[in-house]
Amino acid sequence: MKLLEILSVLPFYETTASIENVEINNIEVDSRKVTEGSLFICINGFTVDGHDFISQAVDNGAKAILAEKSVDTSVPAILVADSSRALAVIAAKFYNFPTKKLPLVGVTGTNGKTTVTYLLESIFNHYDLKTGVIGTIQMKIGPDSYPVSNTTPDALFLQKTFRQMADVNVDKAIMEVSSHALDMGRVYGCEFDIAVFTNLSQDHLDYHKNMEDYMHAKSLLFAQLGNTYNDEQKKYAVINEDDPNNGVLKRSTAQHVITYGCVNDAQVMAVDINLEVTNTSFTMNTPVGSIQVNSQLIGMFNVYNMLAASAAAISANIPLHNIKDALSDIKGVSGRFEPVDGKQNFAAIVDYAHTPDSLENVLQTINGFAKQKVYVVVGCGGDRDKTKRPMMASIALEYADKVFFTSDNPRTEDPKSILDDMIEGIEESHFEVIEDRRDAIFHAVSLAEEDDIILIAGKGHETYQEIGNIRYDFDDREVAKEAIQIKEK
Repeated sequence: MKLLEILSVLPFYETTASIENVEINNIEVDSRKVTEGSLFICINGFTVDGHDFISQAVDNGAKAILAEKSVDTSVPAILVADSSRALAVIAAKFYNFPTKKLPLVGVTGTNGKTTVTYLLESIFNHYDLKTGVIGTIQMKIGPDSYPVSNTTPDALFLQKTFRQMADVNVDKAIMEVSSHALDMGRVYGCEFDIAVFTNLSQDHLDYHKNMEDYMHAKSLLFAQLGNTYNDEQKKYAVINEDDPNNGVLKRSTAQHVITYGCVNDAQVMAVDINLEVTNTSFTMNTPVGSIQVNSQLIGMFNVYNMLAASAAAISANIPLHNIKDALSDIKGVSGRFEPVDGKQNFAAIVDYAHTPDSLENVLQTINGFAKQKVYVVVGCGGDRDKTKRPMMASIALEYADKVFFTSDNPRTEDPKSILDDMIEGIEESHFEVIEDRRDAIFHAVSLAEEDDIILIAGKGHETYQEIGNIRYDFDDREVAKEAIQIKEK
């Protein structure tokens, strides 16, 4: 594509040389990925500034540079006020605005995003729709899976991916949308048709100034649904009526609102809820009828997840019987209340719970069916919100008979310092500090007896442990299974 055509979507820019005949083959923000004919866009990120890698980009074949400050380079430079904003618009143009033709569902909230996206995938698939999913665990296009580095990748990756999805005739795209991505503008250029809000509880206060700022970031998804109406393509805001922030979100959008809940009067509502050890059942009343839901997903938090996905599916005109069948068939989501089965006489559960609210939800569910002791293995991530560390510890101690505080992903922090933050001021004595996560899991397994339950919380689906700036192979599920097998010999 001609560079002039790509830049036609920008209202203002300056150039240092003629760009009339410059042809661009691809766009990159990582100088290492630049090839012959690339447009290299300099982004000033958290850890590195793309402006420092212009020479490398030119050596690798960049034909032009887009920057937000004066640069010294042998190829034409395009100067803009904000290169991150320019990236989103340019990427959408280069990939021919894929989300204008690809129906897109965005799911935001502190907890439940991944489960809701996978429930929606299952529901859409039951209706014979081809799906694409972008989220914490992976990216999927149809049956094919690909790794991702962030819950919500950058604007360039998103537009390129949505173009891939559109090119293979994906019918519905579903994406987790993090507060970081909304605040940083990573989803600029994405046209959402349905926005889903799960809940809000404390997290990411290492990034957001306070809970109000965190809530404002979430509300951006609903504001970005647009301010006009199209009868042929209605847009919806799906909102948890039981969350105290529901009013803020309703005021943030001009689009149609559909609410869900279990307590406050909502349009999609669960009644006659029956929570069992191995399954959940309830009646779901909706604006288009009622169904009886029977699911293998357990816990009250999963009732909310199923309601959120169902409300979004109803907004997308999926029949109730398809929703019912999908909710009945789904077995679970990787690393979300996932049992580890080593033929042992006690339960071991791995869950991604890494916020106070999610940890409490999971432990309340476990306490609802626990017959004997409950053990918890839990830590907190390094370089993240420090204020939630004592909260996590307090919740674990409140619901468990014994807690093992250990490393999560310490990143660049000293693991001992993180653990000290967790246990500071604790008066209870039913805990141990075991810094090595593998040792902590093995010790919990060694103590477990018949009908006990071990919850290994915080990392869920992750297959690594991040220490320093290195990711080492580590999977809670594999470590737990190994410990169980050794114990059962």
